[in-house]
Amino acid sequence: MSVYAELLRQGREADERYVEVQRRADSAVVTFNEPDRLNVLSAPLVAQAKEAIVDLVGDPAIRTVVLTGAGRGFSAGGDLAMMRLAEDHLADEAGTTDIWRWIRYEFGGVARLIARSDTAFVAAINGPAAGVGLAWALTCDVIIASEDALIVPAFGKLGLIPEVGTSWALTRRLGYQGAFAFFAGGTPLAARRALELGLVQEVVTAAELSVAADAWCRRIALLPPHALAMAKPLLRQAADITWDASITMEEFAEPNCFTTGVFQRTVRGLTEPG
Repeated sequence: MSVYAELLRQGREADERYVEVQRRADSAVVTFNEPDRLNVLSAPLVAQAKEAIVDLVGDPAIRTVVLTGAGRGFSAGGDLAMMRLAEDHLADEAGTTDIWRWIRYEFGGVARLIARSDTAFVAAINGPAAGVGLAWALTCDVIIASEDALIVPAFGKLGLIPEVGTSWALTRRLGYQGAFAFFAGGTPLAARRALELGLVQEVVTAAELSVAADAWCRRIALLPPHALAMAKPLLRQAADITWDASITMEEFAEPNCFTTGVFQRTVRGLTEPG
């Protein structure tokens, strides 16, 4: 059995629940739930997280999803036992391509769901966030952190590189030199420093984290559905295209908004007398 097939089997056949989902009216909270191991991304946890997110982004009633961790950590990143399994099979027929499948379709699969869906994702970082767990958080649309949060550049110490979209996120927030210093320095960033650098949008006490996440969900829910669905891909694309391409994309998109009832009602309410 290939490494990829074995990891899929482990994820599929796990008896324990490593991801908890709490649904609300128009939002949901996905909690990584193996606190004794700082919510390490084992095959079962990854499989359950992906399954939960697929389900939620496919539900038009869910406007926002909060990602957080149980206990004192958000996620310690990849499971070392999983890495050892992959290392032991490097000489197999598929070579490194079997590992590539897991990284692309499972780790990267979750990141792509976060980035490409119309659903807004809020990362609520409650403790250390490292490796692919950090990558998932950085892919979210809003990132809030408790004062206990740590942004951990663990990849370099393991002989790895920034992964699953982390290099994209870091260079756009920190610039090349800032991203390189974060990677090469290997020093975890406390929540307040992460806020100063633009890696998170808000820092609150540990007791206030879930309340702050709920507040972001409410703010986002006030947006008309079409505005969220159109603005999210527009803003994400704008990070990579020229000013001319960006303004052209906006010019084509904006007239569609004029046709919506919410726009017309708001304008009439502001312009009609009495």
